[in-house]
Amino acid sequence: MSELHVILGAGQVGTVLARELLARGKAVRQVRRGPPAKQQAGLEWARGDVSDLAFVEEATRGATVLYDCVNPAYDRWLELLPAMRRGVLHGAARSGARLIQLDNLYMYGAPDGLITEDTPFAPLSRKGELRARLADETMAASRRGDLRVAVVRASDFYGPEFLAATMFGPHFYERVLAGKAAYCQGDPDMPHTYSYGPDVARAMVVLGAAGDDVLGQVWHAAAPPAESTRATMQRFATSLGLQIRVQRVPDWMLHALGFFAPVMREVAEMTYQWKKPFVLGDSKWRARFGGEPTPLDVGVDRTAEWARRRYCSEKAA
Repeated sequence: MSELHVILGAGQVGTVLARELLARGKAVRQVRRGPPAKQQAGLEWARGDVSDLAFVEEATRGATVLYDCVNPAYDRWLELLPAMRRGVLHGAARSGARLIQLDNLYMYGAPDGLITEDTPFAPLSRKGELRARLADETMAASRRGDLRVAVVRASDFYGPEFLAATMFGPHFYERVLAGKAAYCQGDPDMPHTYSYGPDVARAMVVLGAAGDDVLGQVWHAAAPPAESTRATMQRFATSLGLQIRVQRVPDWMLHALGFFAPVMREVAEMTYQWKKPFVLGDSKWRARFGGEPTPLDVGVDRTAEWARRRYCSEKAA
């Protein structure tokens, strides 16, 4: 029987994940609320809301591996994510497919020392509390035998096409390419792990194909050694051939901006992650799977080239 890989979500990770699976010759069904983004050989689209249990049950029917990449707008997590996650778990349970779930590090809060899979949950934000609760629900379902699931967690993304509310999102490229200072919340001189988005997508593929020993566990996708945000921005400066100034944005300003832009209010409550070292531990992944993540210089060069094409061409147009 042929494999069917079903991706729930067609945002930044889901899009890269689909390309990775198609490049490996897999049949892929991608689920999104809006119309199909792009027709490709081997790619089937299903349009609907994963919060609708009847829809998600049909959309995941026949799946061999199911990938949870659902991620509503950053300022609507509390409103939408719980029902979407219930839909994902329902689809995985009814289809019997292996579920590879993408998650972040918000549930850990701001621990002292390396953040590993064994770090206790200690959320310091509403979004962290939500992520902790949803993570507990997933693992409880796994322990009951309702799911065959492996969870992959990563730190803040950077990379070509990774444009969500991250330090290296559109605002960063637009500003530095226009000769303006790069904004940084928290302390730009604290070590901070940045995960290269395509590496995270590949980690999901690896877990989807691995032996059953990976199930019922959390895995931190391998990432390059942490350095300060200022140092990473300097790498971008070198790659882009620019001088980049770093401007620290105080918390009060982010909170003030939140009155006009809800997403900034959500960013403001996460600044604690940049006020002390925030370093992901990935030794468990390396011991099980080996290999090396994309080096920062390589990832930055690829991202800078993409940003130059995207933002400079937009400016010219």
